[in-house]
Amino acid sequence: MRRSTFSIKNLGADITASIVVFLVALPLCLGVALASNAPLFSGLISGIIGGIVIGFLSGSQLSVSGPAAGLTAIVAAAILKLPSFETFLLAVVICGLFQVLFGFMKAGIIGDFVPNSVIKGMLAAIGLILILKQLPHLVGYDSNFEGDESFLQPDNENTFSSIGNAFKYITPVAVIIGILSLVFQFGWEKFTSTKKGFIKLIPAPLIVVLIGIGILQIANGSTYSLDPSHMVNIPQASSASEFISFFTLPDFAGFVNKEVWIAGITLALVASLETLLSIEAIDDLDPYQRVTNKERELKAQGIGNMLSGLVGGLPITSVIVRSSANVNAGAKSKMSTMMHGGLLLLCVALIPSILNMIPKAALAAILIFTGYKLAKPSLFKSYYKKGWDQFLPFVLTILAILFTDLLIGVLIGIGVSIFFIVRSNFKTSVFIVHDDNRYLFRLRKDVTFLNKPYIKNKLEEVPEKSFVLIDASRADFIDKDVVEVIEDFTKHASLKSIRVQVKTRHADRHGIKTNNHIVKVKENNIVAN
Repeated sequence: MRRSTFSIKNLGADITASIVVFLVALPLCLGVALASNAPLFSGLISGIIGGIVIGFLSGSQLSVSGPAAGLTAIVAAAILKLPSFETFLLAVVICGLFQVLFGFMKAGIIGDFVPNSVIKGMLAAIGLILILKQLPHLVGYDSNFEGDESFLQPDNENTFSSIGNAFKYITPVAVIIGILSLVFQFGWEKFTSTKKGFIKLIPAPLIVVLIGIGILQIANGSTYSLDPSHMVNIPQASSASEFISFFTLPDFAGFVNKEVWIAGITLALVASLETLLSIEAIDDLDPYQRVTNKERELKAQGIGNMLSGLVGGLPITSVIVRSSANVNAGAKSKMSTMMHGGLLLLCVALIPSILNMIPKAALAAILIFTGYKLAKPSLFKSYYKKGWDQFLPFVLTILAILFTDLLIGVLIGIGVSIFFIVRSNFKTSVFIVHDDNRYLFRLRKDVTFLNKPYIKNKLEEVPEKSFVLIDASRADFIDKDVVEVIEDFTKHASLKSIRVQVKTRHADRHGIKTNNHIVKVKENNIVAN
């Protein structure tokens, strides 16, 4: 039986992981909704659907879906531009329809073209962003929303200036909660690493939240009590009918509005790319290295987004922070994802007042610990040892994501990786050696127009009365420009009394016009028949 399927044996680990993901997802759902200028409850709706519906339909065992910080700018702009929030919800439905279409078009293959060094860089960048962005919340400075990943913040600060300002507005109780929570998580991980049995199933983030609530209750009423703004703020309903009123239907009259379709298609493209990148990253983190069917994932995301738009939720993607927390918490199957969605629904519906007692400093400590797991120093050391062709794409991906955003950073990382691929092929596709006046030009692998200047210049440097062997028998491909350079050289070589022979596997295989193909070649020594 495959270990990816649900079993009672895995249930304990999945329940523990679902609690961890629930505690990580709660502030992020609210923070993304706040940053998007959308109703706070819309973020919770998308988190619930991302967990239960997409979790059930997805082929991924460890990915967690929900509202994504990477979409906040697009969502906020669309809400501002469209006539109403209900009209925006229709764009979310359209987004889902296109994602399902992408799935049938097998567009998921795009994710397979991202180099592993870029994927690892993306994970490390998200980890560093979590640490940097949550430090202000850890000390009680909440000028920016939870879950923000952008360098330039809506409050006119940036990632680093926000940290500097945070230390001007330190809240002592928040610092105590934050530091104790961090120390406890590192200590708990070390303590349980050698233990077996039930104790390993106790989620550290749950204890962290209880510690935070306990310290907060002790401090309440004193001069050190926390400001209400530093607490979780979930909309509360006094009755079932009021709770149901938080769900909103889309305005279907917007179907004739061109801007709705533009917003929907834009959301579909960006959300699909973010999902594919996240799935690649989570498959890489999976201890069992299971491979997710990308087409099925796009269809699942599409159905989830259609449902989210129909009931008042924000756009959904597979998200790295919640997914990595799921992996690090020891989840074994998709039951963890689904149960986290169920916990969101039950707790928001039944005990919002208790959730609103949680201090943000405790949740910040949980996110910082998650960030550390993604960006451990050992990861940087291991990529440095792999060489510059792996280390530079890894580091530049991190820097690009830190100072721009996820998609731009990944594109820059892919560009750097392509440069190293081209550079490697350029250096190895042409081998030149000479012994006195005998020259060997060996063409290997793919010889493109990029090699043309080098080959041309080296041929022209051959001195008079020399012998030149151009060995093309090991080349898989030779660009027509390079063929032309070789043919031109053979035509005027006689003017310098240079004898030229060309060796190919078959006559004219690469389009090089020559009548002589019989040449014996020894290492660093050329002998012509």
